[in-house]
Amino acid sequence: MDNRINEIRRIIRALRLSMREAEAIMHEQIKRDEDCTFVAEEIMKMRVVMSGLAQERVQLGDNEPILVQCFYIPRRPAPAPRAHVAKRRLLAPGSPIRSFARP
Repeated sequence: MDNRINEIRRIIRALRLSMREAEAIMHEQIKRDEDCTFVAEEIMKMRVVMSGLAQERVQLGDNEPILVQCFYIPRRPAPAPRAHVAKRRLLAPGSPIRSFARP
């Protein structure tokens, strides 16, 4: 039974990757204003197969998520927080307080 679960998980991983590739191809065809019905039909067939495999996997008692490597480049990480710098007020050239300011 564990072998069947591992086999289903392996097939689902492969299907997810091929679906992503097909979706990328379909998006490129849409950008070029080309007919993408063949690729869309193939994606629908893959989804039907995936649905059946997912149901079988749940029936076998496997509920863990299946991780897949992504082929998109993740966003840049957020910049590191900077130390807080106190803001200083600017003074007008003829201001009386200016005489107390450092040269």
